[in-house]
Amino acid sequence: MLVADTRAGLLRGPIGDIACSIGRGGTIAAADKSEGDGATPLGDWPIRGVLLRPDRVAPLSLALPWRWLRRDDGWSDDSADPAYNRPIRHPHPYSAERLWRDDGLYDAIVILGHNDAPAVAGAGSAIFLHCWRDGATTEGCVAIARDALLTLLPALRPGDLLRIE
Repeated sequence: MLVADTRAGLLRGPIGDIACSIGRGGTIAAADKSEGDGATPLGDWPIRGVLLRPDRVAPLSLALPWRWLRRDDGWSDDSADPAYNRPIRHPHPYSAERLWRDDGLYDAIVILGHNDAPAVAGAGSAIFLHCWRDGATTEGCVAIARDALLTLLPALRPGDLLRIE
C-alpha cells in the first residue's frame, strides 16, 4: 500500500519515502469533497491503471493496466455530463480536462478510484497520482517528482491502494 502522509508531505511506499504535494485546498473528508474545491480527499483509493505520454516516457514493464496517452484524451469534470469523472475524447460537449499537457505534469498518470463506483455528480473528479512541479500544489491530486513516479510504477501491483491521510 502507498500512503500519502499529508502532514509530513511524504508518499511512503515500496521504494521509500518520496516528497509529495497535495491540493491547494489541503485535505478534506471524502464525503465533503466537491468539484473544483482544490482539496485532496482522505481515504483509501484503489489504483485503477496508468496513462503514459509516449513522446516523453520510455516503455516500462508494468503489472498495472496501462495505455499510451493520446492527444485527444480528457477527463470529464462537468457534473452535468453523463460521463462525469470518466475518461473522454476531445472534442467533448461538456467541460473536460485535457490530459495531454505541455507542462509535464501528466507525463505519467496513476488513475485512482475516487468517486468512480459509481461516480456521484459534483463529488470530485480526476483525482490522480501524477508528476510534480517542485513546490507547487495540485488541484486535489497527489503529485511526486517525475523520476520518482517512473521508478515507483513498476513496483505497483493490481489491487494496490493509495491511502491519503
